[in-house]
Amino acid sequence: MNASPSQSRGPRPIPDVPPLSRARLPVPGLARPRTAPERGIVHLGLGNFHRAHQAVYTAEALRHTEGPWGITGVVTGPTQRSRTVVEGMTAQDELYTVLTLGGDGSVRADAPGVHHAGLLGGDQAEAVVDAIGAAGTRIVTLTVTEKGYTFTPSGGLDLDDPRVAADLTGAGAPRSPLGLLLRGLQRRVRDHAAPLTVLTCDNLTDNGSRLRQLLAEFAAALPAGEREELTAYLASSVSTPSSMVDRIAPATTDEHRALVARHFGVRDAVPVPAEPYRLWVLQDDFRAGRPAWEKAGAVFAPEVAGYETMKLRLLNGAHSLLAYLGLLLGHPSIDRAVADPGLGAAVRHAMTREILPSLDVPDGVDGATYIEELLERFANPALGHRTAQVATDGSLKIPVRWAGPLAHHLTTGAVPDVLALGVAAYVQVVTRGRDAYDERALGTVRDDATARLRELAARAAEPGAAARLVVEAGDILPEPVAGRREFTDRVAGYARDLDRHGPRATLDAALRAATAPPS
Repeated sequence: MNASPSQSRGPRPIPDVPPLSRARLPVPGLARPRTAPERGIVHLGLGNFHRAHQAVYTAEALRHTEGPWGITGVVTGPTQRSRTVVEGMTAQDELYTVLTLGGDGSVRADAPGVHHAGLLGGDQAEAVVDAIGAAGTRIVTLTVTEKGYTFTPSGGLDLDDPRVAADLTGAGAPRSPLGLLLRGLQRRVRDHAAPLTVLTCDNLTDNGSRLRQLLAEFAAALPAGEREELTAYLASSVSTPSSMVDRIAPATTDEHRALVARHFGVRDAVPVPAEPYRLWVLQDDFRAGRPAWEKAGAVFAPEVAGYETMKLRLLNGAHSLLAYLGLLLGHPSIDRAVADPGLGAAVRHAMTREILPSLDVPDGVDGATYIEELLERFANPALGHRTAQVATDGSLKIPVRWAGPLAHHLTTGAVPDVLALGVAAYVQVVTRGRDAYDERALGTVRDDATARLRELAARAAEPGAAARLVVEAGDILPEPVAGRREFTDRVAGYARDLDRHGPRATLDAALRAATAPPS
């Protein structure tokens, strides 16, 4: 169903309509979902992205080809929002709606209906281990964000992380996503040793190989007997294909709940807003079968790395620029940030001149066209993607989004001005918080590195020196970039300008420098 929601000056009350349930469907525009198929997938990370992406592909695949591909969703985070998703779906027969919001104001909805009862990883860890270990489980998928993989800045497993250290002892219930996964694999080894595919859908470069490396390091740190059996099973029976995922699915608000009620006549506590665009590129390496995801539009390719890198640097890298600079300029959402003439021009320049040249664009993809599509997607006002949400955990995101383009240009002696300004903006947002932007109006940016970076910045006498200390410490960018004096000089200069002249004047100056003809 397509409709045009009326414009309002603020959130309207949610209409008093019956709750979403299988018994109340179908309703006009929202088809009756099928009964959830037999369980075959365990998914770690029951957030909005999974529910708008993999679950949708799975539901559509099952409309073409039957199979045991019901999903047991697992919440791995401790937040109340995560609990709300499980509780909301449980009260609604494991249903929720995906609201596809067009930039023209159109609204379309679907109810995937492929989930079974969700689990809370923190409270029900043993049930999660049982689910992963079950003989009927054929695939485990993950969307646990960069933070969930507990790796060090150099990329290895962080053995000093308290959750990892506790999980390695085996003394209590697993606490980390990798701990849950490894203990589930152990259960499989000891019960039946059936093969399994573990598929990461997170924004990590070469994510399948990266996941395999972390699992191998986790197994290697176990006591001898456990280490040997698990290492052998990983080698013989577990595949970790790479994948690239792409769909913007922002946080749910009461306005999204009201949209469901107004347009479809049911109350949904946990709808998912998403853009119309979606893409999934995967390696076809599944040890125990898979859904017919290609029937839903997924692309199976032998080499995924080029797609991954393109998306990480262009979409996610530009998103981060819009988030940090947008916060300093007072923009609450990505669409408002990209509509800012100065910021929009700067981000377009960064994508075209600073990021695209660092890429080997996959065959059949036109980089310039992809950039224009991204800018159009960013400008979708219906999504309301909060800049503070995109800016979260930048210490983990920036290395995979910006380090490659920065290194590409620095090896030629050039400093990409807009990316350098982006780094300075990140340092200001994280180390100065409410003194850098309107935190009350725009939201708090959460980053596990905040305390450490603020302590570093506090040692400096002025903002430029603070930014230099943060960058040279290697917490947010690797040594080949963090150790280049011409780059740290540029970041320090922009940090001083942000403090002295403000973000607008500094952005204008950076764009002039970036677009000036070579001397």
